[in-house]
Amino acid sequence: MENKSNSMHSENYRKYGIPLYGASWVPSNVASTRLHEESKDESSTSVTNSSTQSYLVFAGGGGEGRSGIPNALLLALFEPSSNSLSDQPVAKLGTGADLPYRMAIHPGGEGLICSFPKSCKWFEFDSDNDTESHNLGLKLSEKVLTLLDDVGQQLALKFNNEGSVLAVGGEDGNLRVFKWPSMEVTLHEAQAHASVKDLDFSPDGRFLVSLGSGGPCRVWDVRSSMVVACFPRQDNEVFGFCRFAQNNNNQVLYVTAMQGQGGNIVTWNTTTWKRTSSKRIVRDPISAFNVSADGKLISIGTIQGDIYIINSTSMQVQMVVRKAHLGLVTALMFAQDSRALVSVSLDSSSRVTVVHEKKQTGLNLWVVLIILLALAVYFMKTPR
Repeated sequence: MENKSNSMHSENYRKYGIPLYGASWVPSNVASTRLHEESKDESSTSVTNSSTQSYLVFAGGGGEGRSGIPNALLLALFEPSSNSLSDQPVAKLGTGADLPYRMAIHPGGEGLICSFPKSCKWFEFDSDNDTESHNLGLKLSEKVLTLLDDVGQQLALKFNNEGSVLAVGGEDGNLRVFKWPSMEVTLHEAQAHASVKDLDFSPDGRFLVSLGSGGPCRVWDVRSSMVVACFPRQDNEVFGFCRFAQNNNNQVLYVTAMQGQGGNIVTWNTTTWKRTSSKRIVRDPISAFNVSADGKLISIGTIQGDIYIINSTSMQVQMVVRKAHLGLVTALMFAQDSRALVSVSLDSSSRVTVVHEKKQTGLNLWVVLIILLALAVYFMKTPR
């Protein structure tokens, strides 16, 4: 297991001046198009460097009070070759008195949906070449999400992998599922949970998992809009987050569960819907959770500001960053290639952690066996 401690002066750690609640990687097709446009007027060396950069979106602020802290959506740049985040946001879009609390970027790069205290709004990436910096920007879309206007705070937003379905879960317990972009309602369950805390679609888009406060975890068939599985809590568990993943040739479902002061990851089989394992990972409460696109890695953020990266096959901790943030981790997300993890915190900090492959320690078991076998043959043939 690799242990790291955070340095507040690291190039991959920045503070952007507002408490951060959401973080996401901009889809590569949007970022690459914009960076290619930027590179047209630059030297060939700059073109090579810019092609590796990635954009990140952050959401946060001080809320409705008179704290003086603005509410905004931010765009930053990450440079993998130097493992560095831009010193300042490359773009900033203020949202007035409304705090952007949750967001989901469309997989195709069309834009992003963001939840505010009373409504959800749609934003688009702005590629205005007239700006001096020539960076990607954000703008409020002319598209109005009428069915998500004046619906109260939404705590969970999720697109399926194709970007053809959008699921939204509210603080009031309402679960809504829409076809995208038509916004045709396919499911509206008024009391899906006391309060919907988290949502996720299965990789094949067949199922939607919803998780609420104080109740069971439910799995919905997206086509029929019917509940196909319901997972009750065991031994005073408190469910926190849920994610589907592709593990080898099988789809699995991971749910975080608090028991006492420790955080577990519970695994369910998505064919039988039976609980297959439960593993204690951390001693502190889990405040953020994510699974890589290839299903090989799981990430956990804690209220102590620590980050854990776990091998999903062995459920062994592969990497730990102690005090990655001074405050609790509010959001985590792996890059599409699973090589980096972005995390944010209420302390206004953002961090990108490069994921290192687990190093082999010691001799491979097969090598040891072959050596032992060779020695045995040698001594058998050697005359005494």
